[in-house]
Amino acid sequence: MGKILVTGGCGYIGSHTVVDLIEHGYDIISVDNLINSKEGVIDNIKSITGVEIKNYEVDLCDDEALKTVFAENPDITGVIHFAALKAVGESVEQPVLYFRNNINGLISLVDCCVNSNVKHFIFSSSCTVYGNVEHLPCTEKSPIREAESPYGRTKQISEMIIEDSFRPTDVKAINLRYFNPAGAHISNKLGEDPKKVALNLVPVITETALGLRDKTVVFGDQYDTRDGSCIRDFIHVMDLADAHTKALQFLETSPKAKALDVFNLGIGQGVTVLEAIHAFEKVSGQKLNYEIGPPRPGDVIAIYADYSKAREELGWNPEKNIEDIMETSWKWANR
Repeated sequence: MGKILVTGGCGYIGSHTVVDLIEHGYDIISVDNLINSKEGVIDNIKSITGVEIKNYEVDLCDDEALKTVFAENPDITGVIHFAALKAVGESVEQPVLYFRNNINGLISLVDCCVNSNVKHFIFSSSCTVYGNVEHLPCTEKSPIREAESPYGRTKQISEMIIEDSFRPTDVKAINLRYFNPAGAHISNKLGEDPKKVALNLVPVITETALGLRDKTVVFGDQYDTRDGSCIRDFIHVMDLADAHTKALQFLETSPKAKALDVFNLGIGQGVTVLEAIHAFEKVSGQKLNYEIGPPRPGDVIAIYADYSKAREELGWNPEKNIEDIMETSWKWANR
């Protein structure tokens, strides 16, 4: 096995994936500028795996610093790219920030991969590339519609950049379009712990339950769904991490691996925001203080995955449901 570079390796999904990769025998280095993650995550990864990885505190938009990382590690054979800004609401408020960071960082990374003989590239994409889907569940053949947020548009543009940049090369790439990651590592040593204010639903719920927030706001209850709130496909972060390892193994060993491929990653079941709240109340044994607010700009109404392609080609099957997500998230919040 060659060395795998994980960008955003100190972040939420990146750190869980690093653990899964190490447990499957991979040698890992991380690049994370720590603007929304914490360096102490490296110690937590070591506590789980017994392996200490090196993190380069480098911004991907800094071309020269990134080139130095590749120069110091000429044995990098694969890259898994997580590092990006990811909040839908923030992207609506600060679109230029998202385009500058997410697009420019990817371009620098792709350039280094091409010039450093990297063989495999896995991109952390998103179901937001589909926009408001007309027919559910969402498959990889669902049309790419107008993005509902600048964040979603950066994912659409990034997929185009990957396709065009690697086409004349030998790099094989996979875009993993995942839905709503949540939950925490079973060890309770890794979980969602951003430096910035938490914006995703599950940490907002747990912070409310802990009294760190006055309430959880449900953005709209008049949508055409079974209870009026938005529908999402919540996937446990440990299942998601495992999918990245399986995608890398697929690129490395399968004769069926294409130059570029796409896989949806979700559990295939839509859960409304209100149903997610009720699942939390069930596993925690306490009522949550929430209220209905106005719809939030940038939100799609309903989306959930058909993950049959990942099951058939990658051998991946998610094992955890919304209650598992809430249970591990609540334990993590109470650590």
